[in-house]
Amino acid sequence: MNDAVRSSSPRLEFRLRGREMNRIEAVSDVVFGFALTLLVVSGQVPRTYAELLDAMRAFPAFALTFALLMVVWVRHYYFFRYYGLDDLGTIVLNTLLLFVVLFYVYPLKFLFTEWLSPITGRASGAPAMMESVDSRGLMIIFGSGFVAVYLAFAALLGHAYRIRDSLGLNPYEIAYTQNAIGAQLVNALVGALSIATTFLFPREAAGRAGYIYLLVPLFQNVHARLWDRRRRAIESAMRALA
Repeated sequence: MNDAVRSSSPRLEFRLRGREMNRIEAVSDVVFGFALTLLVVSGQVPRTYAELLDAMRAFPAFALTFALLMVVWVRHYYFFRYYGLDDLGTIVLNTLLLFVVLFYVYPLKFLFTEWLSPITGRASGAPAMMESVDSRGLMIIFGSGFVAVYLAFAALLGHAYRIRDSLGLNPYEIAYTQNAIGAQLVNALVGALSIATTFLFPREAAGRAGYIYLLVPLFQNVHARLWDRRRRAIESAMRALA
């Protein structure tokens, strides 16, 4: 095979082992749906125009919370498409992930509502949702959930990697799994760093630790570049053996 043909060869893809939805995914989708329902029913139906405006002020916080839940759902979806696991270890780790998702729905919406309140304003006649001295506790609560979600994903991927021989993962899929574990641990590390940083500020200024999360896209960009180099090397090696 000459270089021109090799350069035009299709990019390697992860083989799908979970083409059919299993019971774990079915229950998981119910839980994700319930979590989204909690976001909707947490507010009352507006009865006046003023209450409608108050409800619209909550829309940006709802949208951000919804978006983050969907990010978690997409990761969950592709994990089961790629690995198709339904063993006891997967059930336990997936249950842990779903528990964290359900538990942190309200804290997540609370955080975004408070964060966006200088822009959206507060509901008419509503008192402040929290005192400035509470910001450390809020950042610790959010950070704990953030870390727990990504550690749960890392554990699921680590479980798949541990049984890679049973799954029949090829060198590319093994490397992809290792890279995915690293990506989850990077996010968890940022969350842990944010929690630690809250103690470097006075209690009333601990919310500044939230800026640590801006490191997530930076670190993930570096991680993706490293993976792209490794992926190209693996593809070249596998095609040379084909």
